[in-house]
Amino acid sequence: MAGNERTSQSVASKASKLLSNPNTSKAVKSVAASALTQAPNKGGKRK
Repeated sequence: MAGNERTSQSVASKASKLLSNPNTSKAVKSVAASALTQAPNKGGKRK
């Protein structure tokens, strides 16, 4: 994957919902977590 590819906000949001659902399988949670690690950080500058 190229260094400039990122997960879109809508996909990241869906991945987050899957991770918080206790009925989601481990395989799906693994894919969702992978998508979130590629999502841009939310928020402003850190101090």
